[in-house]
Amino acid sequence: MDAAAWDERYASTDLVWGAPPNSTVVQHIHGLERARELIADPDGTVPESPRALDLACGEGRNALWLATHGWQVHAVDWSQVAVDKGRTVATRLSRSVRARITWECADLTDPAVLAGRYELVLMVFLHLPPGERRALVRRAAEALTPGGTLLVLGHDTTNISDGYGGPRDPSILFTPDDIRADLGPLSAQVRIAVAERVRRPTDDRDAIDALVVARKRDHPSAG
Repeated sequence: MDAAAWDERYASTDLVWGAPPNSTVVQHIHGLERARELIADPDGTVPESPRALDLACGEGRNALWLATHGWQVHAVDWSQVAVDKGRTVATRLSRSVRARITWECADLTDPAVLAGRYELVLMVFLHLPPGERRALVRRAAEALTPGGTLLVLGHDTTNISDGYGGPRDPSILFTPDDIRADLGPLSAQVRIAVAERVRRPTDDRDAIDALVVARKRDHPSAG
């Protein structure tokens, strides 16, 4: 991944992706933090704040939305410019919200990025060659706490021919079935809750995204 190229892109305009969170993320994550409050730890306590990891956070539109909804967020991106812009946007929010976000510029393929444990991991429009993607998807799933959620969303392979925008390199695009296959060896630990193509309206015509939502099983042996 060329971090310098992303730095240049993020420096070229105010907010590349806009301020609002991705609508598909909101649809599948909204209210999840309240549901988590009903799940106690084995000792009977409930975590003060659910933890989320936003991989390829960009300027922080999803991370900031999560923080305003009570999540403790670790927001990571390749681009230092993007991370700095996210911090700047966060200054417009309350101190309590800002305190819930930890910003980091890092190589997302470094296993150290996924050293923690999270109730939620986002991989939103993070496009890598298949081998790197597969390794990262599996590490992300393994980083989930029991009952945790992994949401993978990106430009679908069919978007090049039938959709709009996005990368034109088919080698870094994927389908829901590709992510299913990536998670296949972890089927005893993770179940697929959603695997579908999503049409996303744009000013020209619909873009086609691939979406997979997976949940960490409370008991690895569960069917």
